[in-house]
Amino acid sequence: MEYKLKFKDINETRDLKENFTIRNLLDELELSAQTIVAKQNGELTIEDSVINDGDEINLVQIIYGG
Repeated sequence: MEYKLKFKDINETRDLKENFTIRNLLDELELSAQTIVAKQNGELTIEDSVINDGDEINLVQIIYGG
């Protein structure tokens, strides 16, 4: 079982662990949910969403400014 991850320079297929969530992925990448928006198969998703076999996960960095 695998999923595809896209984030900045990362564009790779990764092995999928059982009950692996967006939150687990962010923790693994040492990223904060406060600065990242996750899309699962093109749709905005929440941290508790489970990643399924074949999913495409796109992480987008939020840019703050003023």
